[in-house]
Amino acid sequence: MTCIHLLLTLVFAVSLGTPVEIQRPRGVPLTKKPFYEENKPFTCLDGSRTIPFDRVNDDYCDCKDGSDEPGTAACPNGSFHCTNAGYRPTFIPSSRINDGICDCCDTTDEYNSGAKCENTCKELGRKEREVLQKMAEITKEGFLLKQQLIEEAKKGQQEKKVKVTDMQENKKQLEEKVEALRTVKETAEQPEKEAKERHLKAWEEQKAAIRLEKDKAKMAEAFLELDDNADGFVSVSELQSHAELDPDADGTLTETEAQGLLGGTEQVDTSTFESVWTNIKEKYHSESQSEEPAPVETPPEEVREPVVDNEPYPEEDVSEEEDEDDDEEDDYHEEDDKAPPTVRTPEKSQDDEEAMPPYDAETQILIDGWFNGQSRGYLLMHFREIRLCLIHFTAQKTRDDFEEAEKALREMEDQIRNIEKELSFDFGPNAEFTYLYSQCYELPTSEYIYRLCPFNRVSQKPKYGGSETNLGSWGSWSGPENNKYLVMKYEQGTGCWQGPNRSTTVKLTCGKETVVTSTSEPSRCEYLMEFTTPAVCQEPTNIDLSPHGHEEL
Repeated sequence: MTCIHLLLTLVFAVSLGTPVEIQRPRGVPLTKKPFYEENKPFTCLDGSRTIPFDRVNDDYCDCKDGSDEPGTAACPNGSFHCTNAGYRPTFIPSSRINDGICDCCDTTDEYNSGAKCENTCKELGRKEREVLQKMAEITKEGFLLKQQLIEEAKKGQQEKKVKVTDMQENKKQLEEKVEALRTVKETAEQPEKEAKERHLKAWEEQKAAIRLEKDKAKMAEAFLELDDNADGFVSVSELQSHAELDPDADGTLTETEAQGLLGGTEQVDTSTFESVWTNIKEKYHSESQSEEPAPVETPPEEVREPVVDNEPYPEEDVSEEEDEDDDEEDDYHEEDDKAPPTVRTPEKSQDDEEAMPPYDAETQILIDGWFNGQSRGYLLMHFREIRLCLIHFTAQKTRDDFEEAEKALREMEDQIRNIEKELSFDFGPNAEFTYLYSQCYELPTSEYIYRLCPFNRVSQKPKYGGSETNLGSWGSWSGPENNKYLVMKYEQGTGCWQGPNRSTTVKLTCGKETVVTSTSEPSRCEYLMEFTTPAVCQEPTNIDLSPHGHEEL
């Protein structure tokens, strides 16, 4: 056959798409073909030595890097190239050559083992192209959704910024209103406040007087107890009978110490004892207290309710005839102003005596805004009480207005704070992740329900009852340098038993839907979530879905 015939045959084969065989040693990729020239000595790819070409693939390892045996299992560190025409080329360890197991889809690794292998490259390539086609469609649709999300996010952010500006203006007006109402309220409450202060001051003075009287009574009792011979004087020897007064707490009150307590004298009378009592009353133990018998508890069955004399009937039980009589009586009767029936009460304890007494009638009216009136005559005679009631109602109205305005101000401040917090988040280069804010996504498993609330927290709750566990709160974007928005990091969750705080890494992938697809715990207390969202979909490029490039043979 002439050269012209050979050339025409080659052109015809190419035009028909027939694979063209490029001669090279078995197991050598096309990219390394230049290193294997059949008519030249072979130099090991690591440059360690040069050998005759006929020692390539002779089933004996000459090169340290195994490059002289790409098509045999002679070198333990060698690798075999699977051409896999119609699918993806790949490398396998040389040890798998002719081991009876088909590793290359084109069956080239089992050329001398007798294994019955079937070439599956075209079918694998077809399936891969279908997957790539589907992924390309998802990426395209996801990217279109992402563009919508970006548009909506930018519009929403602008609206929120305008809203915050308007609310800031309204907030200033509310603050002015609150301060004005505060002044009005304090003015209206002044009579009530002054009445309470007067009552409290009077009570403090009364308590001080009561304490003083009690102290004087105790002092007089102590003087009589100490004056053993009733001569009207307390002497050093008489004071020594009370060892609890010992200044140095050594258990003995010496004559010198007793004389010191008496002011340096041998004895004191009642008038001088007052200064002595000031120094000893905190330590002094009354003899009457030590001899006083323990109180006897009253059995529960003997406790009776206080007897009420002449208990008045409720107003609704008054007969109609009595109502008519009351209507005819326009004048005020003294009987209407009689004191209420008395109730027998037990003797007051010391705690009762220390308690502040009830407010006087006028102060109570200012506080409560009502008083007991039973007839028109009573109202006429109590004009002052009516005026106090009106003062109370005015103060209460200003209090209500102030509290309402203050509540509105707090709510507005909360709204402004929440919007500003949302605007401060990093929602991506074009705010594409904004729509995830304030949303939560769940993934039920056989045991737990996992819940992801982007930019907030991740949690885990037992499916059939039990408390929720915090798997981490929002930390930061933690993806690679070229795109940090591919990974979310949630940290400082609930602490593990004798371990670190729980944390969760969320990996984001492109998808038409927003959903948690999987969750796992690769390390103790460290969780991993897979999350699909259109926000990470990139603009699709033209993908070559034809069978893989050139078919190497």
